[in-house]
Amino acid sequence: MLSRIAESLFWIGRYVERADDTARLLDVHVQILLEDPWAEEDLASRSLLSVMDRPAPPPHVEVGREHVLDVLAYDRRSPSSIAGALVAARENARRAREIVSTELWESLNLTWNQLPGHMRPLRPHDYFSWVRERAAVVNGIVDSATSRDDTWTFMVLGRSIERADMTARLLTTRELAGAAGPSWTTLLRSCGAHEAFLRTYRGNASDEKAAGFLLLDRLFPRSIVFALNQAEACLSALEPAVQRASVDEARRQIGLVRTNLEYRPLMEVLDRLPREMELVQRACSAASDAIRGRYFPSASATQWVGEAL
Repeated sequence: MLSRIAESLFWIGRYVERADDTARLLDVHVQILLEDPWAEEDLASRSLLSVMDRPAPPPHVEVGREHVLDVLAYDRRSPSSIAGALVAARENARRAREIVSTELWESLNLTWNQLPGHMRPLRPHDYFSWVRERAAVVNGIVDSATSRDDTWTFMVLGRSIERADMTARLLTTRELAGAAGPSWTTLLRSCGAHEAFLRTYRGNASDEKAAGFLLLDRLFPRSIVFALNQAEACLSALEPAVQRASVDEARRQIGLVRTNLEYRPLMEVLDRLPREMELVQRACSAASDAIRGRYFPSASATQWVGEAL
């Protein structure tokens, strides 16, 4: 497979997952601000922008949910926003059109065409729900109608790395917001994990168990450990058999942070949760850089975002 095609597939997985997870995170944020009249909107909004690595306005400028939605939901020029990620996913699919199935291309192209009509609704929740549904359609096509070859592996690798990173950001927002932040039940619902959590613990719920479920559960697809395990499996599948005795840099980064979470006491991780989640994000970034160097060598950086490309 050509490296430019592999890179496009990798970023399709990442951008679709980024749009999905950002929609889930913003849905929680907006819901809390609407339901809690005593919530400190400026502090909560600045914390969210910080977690998402987006610059906040100067201290004397009040930041509200409208600014957060403009930056993280509706900005078509930024791949860090929902709209920008969907545009970028469609652009990467266009570049890899000879490999991407017709069904997957049509799904991403339809999402791109429908995007202007769904932006800035009266209720932001309607926009977030639409984004989650479109991401579910794309991921369903990837999983049900794509051969388990390098095409599927690169897309799922990108999706897994992005999912681990975004789940870490979601847990960080809970810790930084303190008492004003979302409850663990709200976070579970935002990840579609609440019913699976209740079945796992048979109603014996607690904040500690909820945090452990999103961090460490080996069977739930949106837990950090599950996503990191899947990323490792994809990297192993991409390596030629003769090289499987060695560990490349991307697998090393992911394996280190996974074992750091998986084989330590849960309370030790929860006591310093923001720091641990920062380590997960750094490991995902380092792994992504290593994957780029290993599989997508290029003499010059390529911008994979933009409708005019």
